Amino acid sequence: MTAKSITYWGCEHIDANTVRFHLWASGQEQVSLRLNDETLAMHPTGDGGFELTVDYVKPGSPYSYILADGTAVPDPASRAQQGDVNGPSLVCDPDSYVWRNTEWQGRRWEESVVYELHIGTFTPEGTFRAAADKLPYLASLGITMIELMPVSQAGGNRNWGYDGVLLYAPHSAYGTPDELKAFVDTAHGLGLSVVLDIVLNHFGPEGNYLPRLSPDFFHPERMTPWGNGIAYDVAPVRQFMIGVPLYWLEAFRFDGLRFDAIDHIADSSE
Repeated sequence: MTAKSITYWGCEHIDANTVRFHLWASGQEQVSLRLNDETLAMHPTGDGGFELTVDYVKPGSPYSYILADGTAVPDPASRAQQGDVNGPSLVCDPDSYVWRNTEWQGRRWEESVVYELHIGTFTPEGTFRAAADKLPYLASLGITMIELMPVSQAGGNRNWGYDGVLLYAPHSAYGTPDELKAFVDTAHGLGLSVVLDIVLNHFGPEGNYLPRLSPDFFHPERMTPWGNGIAYDVAPVRQFMIGVPLYWLEAFRFDGLRFDAIDHIADSSE
């Protein structure tokens, strides 16, 4: 018999109406969940984690975690934000988008003609939807691969993307997760591969509540040029960070990833 895998992060859909909320907050003695306008005590799991299962949760419901001193913080594993990086997270339906180009298999690497694209500056609107409308133009130029600069939720409405904080959540100023999926889907329909640039070596300064939730998330001795190094050797941290690239590949069907500054990622565990 294999041991049951432990989930430390995010909101997990048990069925169509039931959601289980997970949070690793080893630096907190108690945490509550504020879902819509109701505040519910979460149950400690004994290993620094907290969880709570709630019935009849509608997609789009806002939620935050409430610390013992009353501070409301977003879900570090948020899949979408209601507004900025400091505000409530949103419960997302992972199956709400219906993919059109389901037979897409990617392109040969030697065919790659890469266009690096920043969603916030590519169009006057600076959105996933507006960028998708311009993809036929790039295809007509002979581009075969889009490299999206980082799109994780960061501080402010416009950001280069390298100070992302909520690493699972598409930046709300650019649009919704479904609109990002539609961007990738549209690209595939035009014969364009899409690669995402992701940053797994540090967190941006604004909206990073992990030092309060779980001080052990960061390495006590190792620094990067942009802030504290991440403690990849700690199991819940490793689960969080490994989950990030897997989520972007599986949920959004990106064709590949470009990893930023991998020389500042280290894991001393077995």
